[in-house]
Amino acid sequence: MKYVIVGAVAGGASAAARLRRLNEHAEIVIFEKGAYISYANCGLPYYIGNVIADRNKLFVQTAAAFNARFNVDVRVQTEVTAINTELKTIEARNLQTGEVYTESYDKLLLSPGAEPIKPPLPGINLEGIFTLRNVTDTDYIKAWADKHKTGKAVVVGAGFIGLEMAENLHHLGMDVSVIEMGKQVMAPLDIEMAAHVQNHIKSKGVHLYLNNGVKGFEKQEKGMHVMLQDGSHLEADIVILSIGVKPDTKLATLAGLNLGPAKGIWVNHFLQTSNQDIYAVGDAIEFTNPITGNSMPTYLAGPANKQGRMAANNMVFGNKESYKGSINTAIVKVFDITVATAGMASKHLQASNIPHLVSTTHSGSHAGYYPGAQQMSIQLVFSPENGRVLGAQIVGYEGTDKRIEMLSAIIKNDGNLGHVTALEHAYAPPFSSAKDPVNMAGFVAENMLLKRMPVVYWNGLNQVENSFLVDVRTSTEFAEGHIPGAVNIPVDDIRQRLDEFKDKGTVIAYCALGQRGYLAQQILVQNNIPTLNLSGGYRTWSAMQ
Repeated sequence: MKYVIVGAVAGGASAAARLRRLNEHAEIVIFEKGAYISYANCGLPYYIGNVIADRNKLFVQTAAAFNARFNVDVRVQTEVTAINTELKTIEARNLQTGEVYTESYDKLLLSPGAEPIKPPLPGINLEGIFTLRNVTDTDYIKAWADKHKTGKAVVVGAGFIGLEMAENLHHLGMDVSVIEMGKQVMAPLDIEMAAHVQNHIKSKGVHLYLNNGVKGFEKQEKGMHVMLQDGSHLEADIVILSIGVKPDTKLATLAGLNLGPAKGIWVNHFLQTSNQDIYAVGDAIEFTNPITGNSMPTYLAGPANKQGRMAANNMVFGNKESYKGSINTAIVKVFDITVATAGMASKHLQASNIPHLVSTTHSGSHAGYYPGAQQMSIQLVFSPENGRVLGAQIVGYEGTDKRIEMLSAIIKNDGNLGHVTALEHAYAPPFSSAKDPVNMAGFVAENMLLKRMPVVYWNGLNQVENSFLVDVRTSTEFAEGHIPGAVNIPVDDIRQRLDEFKDKGTVIAYCALGQRGYLAQQILVQNNIPTLNLSGGYRTWSAMQ
């Protein structure tokens, strides 16, 4: 049996290693257009920023080491240019020698990844403008950035990679600007959570331009001008294009393989393409999202690795394992904070016409009496019918990673809010609280689901007719900042001041984070005074101003 793999790195290299473990006698050939077979793609920005000092640390396996360990014929700097599905051959070109030849296969795996989006803007090919996809790109960027450590950098696009690049160029000492055409950073987040990230970025001295785009680049005597759609321009010594990526389907299209509605390579549940002898994995494929039912690509290394292993199993044993899709669990470090997401954001559920509720909580990363606890914001999105958890977003510091993984496991397994409230976690004061932030998020969401805590969101305050806005924090907190028009009645005084709420219409209670607002709400509701609690409290409201 002869297996040919096009594209290495995550999915392809994982499949090759699995194929060898399953069949010691098979012939396995990997073609990789780049110079490296397996490297830490996600670590590239940190090498540019000198956080990772040793370039060799980026490489998981060299071609020689991979061959020695797995007896796989690795052909780097060789591009596969065509597939003949009838003859079951591929055409390859050695990028160093120019030699073109054919190679036969019994089973073929495509793992070409995604390619950066590079729109045809005026001046986009000027020297000093880069995209980041591989090690070669990284070497060019690092060499250029090292020459301009005190210069100006412009990052176009505020997604995960764009913000990582902004942080690392800032770490080098550069004056960094980030341009984002959308109204927020990090598209997978809802705007309420993205606001915390934006405020943190600005606090670091990074210039953030939202609702603005690039219309071109002009070379200057020194550096270049980045021309913005609002008519202004920014000076730049280096520009990083991080506008986004798209599935690399050129080879699949030439071979006549089917593409899906999202323009990725179509695969079935066994990761098999429209040709029974060709499988595909990684960023190039699209698959049905288990929450929305929409077909979409997933640009993450974790799913690609798992797909590679699963595809290898199906190529060897026949189609036995079904891929269930990805809920797109992801995490990123943005300067001092950690941002994580799993499942779907509220805005994407709205676009898919999926009913849902949203809860926002703010808790300490561990017990408050143990030094060093930091604020952690958690947003849950869940079904109003059965409490099924549809998405989670977290912005915090320490412990954010383990909390998103707790929630991701629940979402992936179609869990509901009962699973969140009952989740058993490891507790000691340096690590958590007896009621973990995840449990607390579940308690709040459950109260909303059971209509024990009717809420109003930050952008709905003016939509509540005949309302009475009450700040239930202390007078000191109120004096330091409050929502305009609010009256300060501390929660501990409410029972003695019930007369002040009579005939005032619907009370909107809020505190710093939401807990005291909930306590105030319960006192008032049980005294027959209709009351809404401001979801996320003053912290969420103020972040949006």
